[in-house]
Amino acid sequence: MNQNPLKPKLAAVAVFFSLFLLLFFITLYNAQIVHGSEYQAQSRISNATTQEVAAARGVITDRNGKLLVGNRLTYTLTLSGNAFSDDAQANDTIIRLLQLCRENDITWQDSLPVSQTVPFSYLSNALDNDTFSDFLKAKKYSPSGKLTLTAARLMERLRTDWGIPSTLSDEEARQIIGIRYELAAHSTYLLAGDVPVALISQIVDAQFTGVTVGTSTVRTYYTPYAAHVLGRISRIYAENWDKYKELGYSMNALVGSSGVEAAFESYLHGTDGTRLITTDENGRITGELYTKPPQPGHTVSLSLDIDFQQDVEETLGRTIESMIDEDGIQRGGAAAVVKVGTGEVLALASYPTYDLANFDRIYNDLLEDPRLPMFNRATDGTYAPGSTFKPCTAVAALESGIITPSSTIRTKGIYTYYPYPQPTCWIYGQSGRNHGSINVSQALTVSCNYFFFEVGRLMGIDTLDDYATQFGLGQHTGIEIGDSSGALASPAYAESHELDWTDGQTLTAAIGQSYNLFTPLQLANYTATLASGGEHYQAHLLKDVKTYDNAEMVYVWDEEPLNVVEMSASTQQAVRVGMRNLVLHGNISSLFTRCIVPAAAKTGTAQVGTEINNGILVAYAPYDNPEIAVAVVIEKGGGGYYLGNTVVDIINAYFSRDDSTAEIVGENALLK
Repeated sequence: MNQNPLKPKLAAVAVFFSLFLLLFFITLYNAQIVHGSEYQAQSRISNATTQEVAAARGVITDRNGKLLVGNRLTYTLTLSGNAFSDDAQANDTIIRLLQLCRENDITWQDSLPVSQTVPFSYLSNALDNDTFSDFLKAKKYSPSGKLTLTAARLMERLRTDWGIPSTLSDEEARQIIGIRYELAAHSTYLLAGDVPVALISQIVDAQFTGVTVGTSTVRTYYTPYAAHVLGRISRIYAENWDKYKELGYSMNALVGSSGVEAAFESYLHGTDGTRLITTDENGRITGELYTKPPQPGHTVSLSLDIDFQQDVEETLGRTIESMIDEDGIQRGGAAAVVKVGTGEVLALASYPTYDLANFDRIYNDLLEDPRLPMFNRATDGTYAPGSTFKPCTAVAALESGIITPSSTIRTKGIYTYYPYPQPTCWIYGQSGRNHGSINVSQALTVSCNYFFFEVGRLMGIDTLDDYATQFGLGQHTGIEIGDSSGALASPAYAESHELDWTDGQTLTAAIGQSYNLFTPLQLANYTATLASGGEHYQAHLLKDVKTYDNAEMVYVWDEEPLNVVEMSASTQQAVRVGMRNLVLHGNISSLFTRCIVPAAAKTGTAQVGTEINNGILVAYAPYDNPEIAVAVVIEKGGGGYYLGNTVVDIINAYFSRDDSTAEIVGENALLK
């Protein structure tokens, strides 16, 4: 039987078409499935503008999950320079848009380093502004990017080059030029955030060319407390742009500028996304395509207990206002509460204070207030500790073998070892008497200056400073929002600050005077170290970090002590008994009868003038099993005695809390 001669040909044709169809389907799959979004984006490039989409900033909660700082959804206005066909269209759009902003009381900013009013002048950041330098070179105004034109001449040239209408005033032209500069430097420009719906309706109805209405978030504050801790966000300052540029930030990004917002910026910022905005030939938006979705920032949980923070702030404020009402003397103060054995900051109060929600509206008033409400006295205020330093002196003397817990010193009213100076004990100044023969515990209870003059002289300033340093005094505490290191009295400190140092300085340093200056937070952390038996932790605000949906733990604070101050059991007992007896039998015993748990304390008085003193009081509680350490400083407060009720109120507020309160968490919370 003969084979059909057409069969091989038909088979070849079938194979050819099969291969063709296979190639077609492979190409189609590659184009639509593998590279579909990429090719779709490329197809729109000719009539699309790439736009960065800011990620929602992470939220901040207290230790119990209560929301402190969050976000509110808002509208934004963004301009695209590529959408304008010529200068006239760009100028006309900007003029009409700014007029609407003025009518709706919407403010905008630009980064052109030229003053807003005549006579025009360069701002201080003009000389080292890379963006401005690149702009000058691109416009061929300066081949090197240096300032070869005066600010006035630059305004004239830009006004001419960009065809700014001559009917506008110089200040109005400056506003247009500022936005044109942003568009020239960055192609897209965030004109305004937190735009009201009424203005959005006007923008949409008018169909502005090159204007995109977007959504973003603005910071919302859910508490009027802890303003000095939480801090603020702001636009990137020109001098910081290089740093943030390296981190991949956009020019229009909002970043933490102070407090926790700045300290935990890397956790809170999130990752910005991008999208393509497509427009028709008339500039009307025809579609949006996200090429990279934004990733929200993390949730940062602080060690603060916001309810306790409120109690501390209100207690401190009442005390200070009561003092002002009594004598008319303006004053401020601070309080810090640290958890013993961890270094967690439970409350950090500075008075006077302010409400972050109203910050922009009252900024000028805050700036001009002579009581400096924006100054964080708890971390940056430095004060002579007075007699609150004596427990440190006692530890140093006991551990260095200068004295034992049972050693007694016969005190005299005037310390006469040196011909000059011959300082006196406070009791001698009041009554001409002395404290007789006393041991170290008794000396702490009655706060005998003479006793600590003697042990200070015997051990010397080097030994005293060594122990003070181990307690973290005169050092940064490590708190994430930053603090002052204060000063630790020593010959080296005196020399570096061109101050005198004499034998008498060692005596006064031993009782917390001389050049000693510490912050309230340092004093609280030092007291916590005493109460813990010597474990000196970094003071910190961070508790943990979770992803924005609470599904995953990113970081948990779990650090070892920075160091351990070696203290024998007998040393600890001698110091603890001295501080406990002050509460039971000393001059503040009547005030501490209201305290709901046993406590130990030490008062301090630091002279700041001829007639008035700062008041300092440190305490820890409960006495047998310490949980918290407290330090309160009130400027011109008269003395530590007058702060007794304030410290008792703070301790009572902490130990009267409902311990059954569960941690507040949102949906999809990570269970621990």
